[in-house]
Amino acid sequence: MAKYKLEDLLELLKNYNVERLEDVKIEGDLEIEIEGSSGVDLSSLTALYTLLNEFRNFFYHTNMALNYLQRISTMLGVPAPFQPAPMAPAVAPAAPQPVVPAVPELKLPEKLIEAKFEPPKVEYPGYIEEVVLGATKADGGTRDYVVKLGGERSLAFYIFDKPQPNLPKIAIDVFDRPPSLAKAVKVHYEDVVGSPPEWAKKCVKKFGADMVTIHLVSTDPLLENTPASEAVKVVEDVLQAVKCPIIIGGSGNKDKDPEVLEKAAEVCEGERVMLASATLDMDWERICNAAKKYGHVVLSWTQMDINNQKTLNRYLLKRAQMPRNSIVMDPTTAALGYGLDYAFTNMERIRISGLKGDTDLNFPISSGTTNAWGAREAWMTESPLDVDTPWGPRELRGPIWEIITGLTLSLAGVDVFMMMHPLAVAVLKEIFNTLGGKTKGGVADAGKWITAEV
Repeated sequence: MAKYKLEDLLELLKNYNVERLEDVKIEGDLEIEIEGSSGVDLSSLTALYTLLNEFRNFFYHTNMALNYLQRISTMLGVPAPFQPAPMAPAVAPAAPQPVVPAVPELKLPEKLIEAKFEPPKVEYPGYIEEVVLGATKADGGTRDYVVKLGGERSLAFYIFDKPQPNLPKIAIDVFDRPPSLAKAVKVHYEDVVGSPPEWAKKCVKKFGADMVTIHLVSTDPLLENTPASEAVKVVEDVLQAVKCPIIIGGSGNKDKDPEVLEKAAEVCEGERVMLASATLDMDWERICNAAKKYGHVVLSWTQMDINNQKTLNRYLLKRAQMPRNSIVMDPTTAALGYGLDYAFTNMERIRISGLKGDTDLNFPISSGTTNAWGAREAWMTESPLDVDTPWGPRELRGPIWEIITGLTLSLAGVDVFMMMHPLAVAVLKEIFNTLGGKTKGGVADAGKWITAEV
């Protein structure tokens, strides 16, 4: 076998003008001769180890042979026959390109899809109790007619789902003493404001009220503090003046009202009036006992709290043993601009709970819609803010405030409205008849508003 020195190998490559070796594998034995004294110092051994390591790398990494030859030549002091070619930098693999699905060709439809609207129908397991106010001669009273509240098996005006047996009714407020009224309301009652019986007659005969609410506010200890026995004489006069069902309210004094309503229940025996109201912070049991004894209905009043409403209703049912057909709820009305959204939500939750089977809440709902006149926007001449836009005439703005309040709550499920302005009363009655599918002549197509084709 031929022997070549490293210098011979490099010279051979140079003679043949070899500039680069690729895919070349050199095989053979390596012999290293060390001349000089027999002693080897540590530095020589270190140099020898380094040289051997470089040769190992040279033969192992054949694709990097020229680079190692250059390094060995430098270590041995031998001129390099050629410069190794620079190594190409590593290239990262290309990221896979996302596959874009082919977009189908869009074709414009020649016509719209024909479809007929089908309103959703919900079968509620519960129902709203039907409560009758007033008593005719056949019932032992003196009223010309009775008013029925409740009886629903679906949401308000969903006549396409379930028939609504009783549309909402309206009672107009009457007071036993001249109250402080907004000018837009006062002008309609100036001739009767001092006479509750005449006031009641005007509400029924001229303004079309279904009922009358007589408020005995003079019994308030902070006002005239009229004794209960004297105050109820006004109730007797109103019963003689009008033959519609009536509602009797106190002054709101929690200490005086139980006595006043107890006495009113006695003088109205047989007429089936509604006593307003029993609350958690007064002697509700006393009011209920009077209602049961003389055959009346109790208004269960709470302040926009569904849990308190359930609690009070349970008390009336289980402790006072009130009949289920003798309870109406008043969860409190907040007017437009003063919490109407909260009042609506509370009443709607109560109504839906009743329809779903909650027997503590499945009673008719009453609304003190007159509270709309407590909002300054309903009665003030103009805005108190200089930078505000004009509010418009209060003669129209006030009734609209009461209308919107009542209409909104009617959609939540209110069954009876206590109101004041005759225009608001007329508008709401027309809306109720329209949404309920009834007119003066009977059933109208307008009642099919939810499925009407336009």
